[in-house]
Amino acid sequence: MNFFDVIETEIKSPVEKRKFDINQIRADFPILSRKVNGKPLVYLDNAATTQKPDIVIESIKHFYSEENANIHRGVHYLSELATNIYETARVRIKEFINSPNSEQVIFTKGTTDGINLLATSMWRSGFLKDGDEVIVTEMEHHANIVPWQLLGGGNKIKLKVIPMNENGELVLENFEELFSGRTKLVSVVHTSNALGTINPVEQIIKIAHEKNIPVLIDAAQSIQHSKIDVQKLDCDFLVFSGHKIYGPTGIGILYGKEKYLNELPPYQGGGDMIRDVSFERTTFSNIPTKFEAGTPNIAGGIGLAVALKYFRSFNLIDVIKYENSLLEYATEKLLEIEGLKIIGTAVEKTSVISFVIKGLHPYDIGTIVDTEGIAIRTGHHCAQPVMKHFNIPATARASFGFYNTKNEIDKLVSALLKAKKMLS
Repeated sequence: MNFFDVIETEIKSPVEKRKFDINQIRADFPILSRKVNGKPLVYLDNAATTQKPDIVIESIKHFYSEENANIHRGVHYLSELATNIYETARVRIKEFINSPNSEQVIFTKGTTDGINLLATSMWRSGFLKDGDEVIVTEMEHHANIVPWQLLGGGNKIKLKVIPMNENGELVLENFEELFSGRTKLVSVVHTSNALGTINPVEQIIKIAHEKNIPVLIDAAQSIQHSKIDVQKLDCDFLVFSGHKIYGPTGIGILYGKEKYLNELPPYQGGGDMIRDVSFERTTFSNIPTKFEAGTPNIAGGIGLAVALKYFRSFNLIDVIKYENSLLEYATEKLLEIEGLKIIGTAVEKTSVISFVIKGLHPYDIGTIVDTEGIAIRTGHHCAQPVMKHFNIPATARASFGFYNTKNEIDKLVSALLKAKKMLS
């Protein structure tokens, strides 16, 4: 019996949703019961990475204890078993994002790896050439800026930028004017990791497709807070990371439409991605294998599929409603602190609050609240253009998962008041 069989008896199927019980949810995550600096952990850094439920941790342990073997390459029992489990995981992920078929689901190391894969393959294929243009937004993570700039040795691709306003919302009035005869791709973040803004990707995709331009969606910060249906979105590519949605680190997904994936060349060369090799030439396998050179993160792929199944065992509407209540409560309470300003006040926003406090450096804020066992993020959040837009060097950021509570927000507010008193 593999772990997918085991978990069928431990969590309900997606049809039979679990009751949204915050105490039970918190009990599913072992790290939430530990202490930091002698205080109960308050983990509010979910935009950086989420914690992992027991069932994901156990799935990885189970694989290495009972099923470990390399995949796709052996006829012995364990190899065939591991292959079956890994490919079942791919099917589960295909179902989660509603991909037309599992061959369009490519395992990567994460969102960054997926974008680099696409950028490199597009360059090698000639889809992108010197002087071509990629449209991005002003709120992109560095992972959707730097890979395009590296192509061809650097600065061969021109980035055109959709601007944002002072609320941290995209200004789309002049979006169509950014297109030219050299525009080859629109690559945009769905939800900003620095601001929490939810971008109107459906509208962006529609406009781009009217001009026959494909669209890549960075769903790293939206996969855990919204329903992702790649067929409904009609995006051409989508990337996300497993560790942002309660799965392991070092594993992610690139989804792509077949017409593009079939045309693009491999990103890396090595074992398992070939059809035939000689010293004169090599021919490659079909998708997804041609993009998955070498021994993959087998346990990570399995753990990701289990994480998605765990997440789907809850009604997504309940999750979104609860997280929105946390966002509203935190916004209200934080704004009661004199001198605190929230950076990013979009109407459409998810569970991220970036803020500054007059006279205090974000690093100092983060250091002091850590003494209270509270984990928040400080810095530019790999989104330096966002910081430059607001003319600030950094922010403090609290980001919520569906296991956080209003009581934890109260503890954050109390710790911030302590920091303000100490540093003022």
